[in-house]
Amino acid sequence: MRHRPRNDLLAGLTVAIVALPLALGFGISSGLGAAAGLATAVVAGSLAALFGGSALQVSGTSGAMTVVLMPIMSTHGAAGVLMVGLLAGLLLMGLALARAGRYMALVPAPVVAGFTVGIAFVIGLQQIPHALGVPPHDSDKVAVVAWHAVMDFLARPHWWAMSVTLIVAAALLVGASLRPTVPFSLVAVVVVTLVAELAELPLARIGHLPAGLPAPSLDFLDPRMLPALVAPAIAVAALAALESLLSAAVADNMADTTQGGRRAVRHRHDPDRELFGQGIANLVTPLFGGMPGTGAIVRTAVNVRSGAGSRLAALSHAVILGGIVYLLAGLVAKIPLAALAGVLLATSVRMVEKDAVRAMFRSTRSDGAVLVLTAVGTLTLDTVLAVILGLVVAGALALRAIARNVRFDQEPLRHDLQPQHTVEEHALLAEHIVTYRLDGPLFFAAAHRFLLEMSEVTDVSVVVLRMSRVTTIDASGALVLGDAIERLERRGIMVYVSGIPDGHHQPLEALGVIARLDGEGRVFATTDGAIAAARERLHSTGIVPRLAG
Repeated sequence: MRHRPRNDLLAGLTVAIVALPLALGFGISSGLGAAAGLATAVVAGSLAALFGGSALQVSGTSGAMTVVLMPIMSTHGAAGVLMVGLLAGLLLMGLALARAGRYMALVPAPVVAGFTVGIAFVIGLQQIPHALGVPPHDSDKVAVVAWHAVMDFLARPHWWAMSVTLIVAAALLVGASLRPTVPFSLVAVVVVTLVAELAELPLARIGHLPAGLPAPSLDFLDPRMLPALVAPAIAVAALAALESLLSAAVADNMADTTQGGRRAVRHRHDPDRELFGQGIANLVTPLFGGMPGTGAIVRTAVNVRSGAGSRLAALSHAVILGGIVYLLAGLVAKIPLAALAGVLLATSVRMVEKDAVRAMFRSTRSDGAVLVLTAVGTLTLDTVLAVILGLVVAGALALRAIARNVRFDQEPLRHDLQPQHTVEEHALLAEHIVTYRLDGPLFFAAAHRFLLEMSEVTDVSVVVLRMSRVTTIDASGALVLGDAIERLERRGIMVYVSGIPDGHHQPLEALGVIARLDGEGRVFATTDGAIAAARERLHSTGIVPRLAG
């Protein structure tokens, strides 16, 4: 923090300017109010900066968290949201102690992209009532709220709120493309607020804000609500973990790019420490009336682009917002809700990385399907449920792709395995011995296909299964292998096995698949040995007569 304090303080100021309207807007969207959004930005932003695992992460309110909190607020009220935040903090600290941070990297990119697209749509639909200047309908379904808002507006149209929203959103989108480092969100909000005050426009405002943070309190705790809040707390903790670690990874990648003609300092976040820092932040923030927080990708990106190099930037951003809470609460209360709706609408548009989405649709149909499914699930279902659904479908499609790549190929009997025999004898052996090579994992997703292909083996006396290239065997694969061997032997076909890799004997032995074969001397380390034993068996039984060399 002492390395380049001037750069960090300037970056913190820039982030605070960007974060102010977002904190206000997301606080209002959650139902807790603008003051809760500011409290989260100050308390969670400072604690996560100090205790988190990323030197560049900026934490606070987020659109995704707002979406999760809306139904909790509708069902359990403000006390329920605060209790959920505290419980989520404890869960995050537990995940950190269990060292679960590394597993967040296993979330597939299409799931993340689909979740982001869905959240962008939800945030946009949330803003429709304020953008149209009508009271929001009482529902936790954003599509229903947006629909009623449009109907109310068409019944009594008035254009001031819509005009303000469009002006602010256009200023952000156009300004960000021309001058990314200029905080157009704050500039647009300030200008619109001044014009609305001077012209006395009939616009709904934020309203009263307390001049400072409330004293810490546990008055919201109600043990009777605890059973009903466990599931929402798990959802909030899962979302906070996922979004925070994704944001920290984005910060690492951005910091590795070349800036100002020289290589930036290399940053790598500690995922478990980041979870612990977010846990501390969410444990304390409810005491001050704040909503659950998380790492914020937009503010983190602004922080890195502004030249931040240490935790001082994120910490100073929280301190500056704290100063605004104590010194400028009266002015902030005059901001029109329609202006904040414009900020959040522009934010929802900028959340979607169009190039990345197009690339995934061009990649494979499976990636596109997972992205769309996760996005639709986020819009219509619970957000965490949508991510789980995306993970399940992505995993199923990945297993299907792996199963399709498992190969079961017949190989010719090589002449060089029997150099002492004539071509005529080799031809006789080739009529009775067939060698099959298994490539890839023999597991539950591929086992059925393997059984079907083995069932088609006919007109031979011996099958040699080459397993040296089998990468893994699970219980399903081992059982199917045993079933296939039994089916072949019921048809009078002798089975030999060769080249079982180290580590794959356990499931085969545990399920009794090769115990009998091993006892009868039909399990070999090499294919040469298995074919030689099979040849000798055919000769001794008279199936293939011995010919003179």
